[in-house]
Amino acid sequence: MALLAAMAVVSFGCAHSQQPERKTYVIAEDASGVGSDIGSGTGGSGAEAYCNELQKQCFTSCWNRKPSVSSIKMGSGMHHEHCTKTCREEFTRCIEAQAEREKQDSQKKELHFPTMDAALVWIRAHKGEVAIGTIVIVAGVIAAPYVVAIAAGGALVLAPL
Repeated sequence: MALLAAMAVVSFGCAHSQQPERKTYVIAEDASGVGSDIGSGTGGSGAEAYCNELQKQCFTSCWNRKPSVSSIKMGSGMHHEHCTKTCREEFTRCIEAQAEREKQDSQKKELHFPTMDAALVWIRAHKGEVAIGTIVIVAGVIAAPYVVAIAAGGALVLAPL
């Protein structure tokens, strides 16, 4: 009986989903444009608008209280300069922090696809949304991931990790 079951598996294959062959797949011959759309969500003008609002709130708060420097009189031109400089620095820190968050988010990105064909088709069509180093999981096999990379000749590839 066991021999019969073994013969059936050998001749018909296993009923589980087939894992993709562990090889490097070429996504595109040219890697230009990869990741070009990353940051169009929270970053760019979105981050700038958020940080601008923080800067405005900072200035209002600074302007409505007595300066911490005793030589600056409240409501004076020096007070205005002090608040402008302090809040511009806060704006710059905010923009830098937003950029760092975006960078970290893009590096953590993981894509999941049911088949290798589905992965290749989607990545080819959405090249600008994919960052180099993005982890790609195919057929739910987390133990055998792929990574989006650039090959020596400049081609964009999906390579086994």
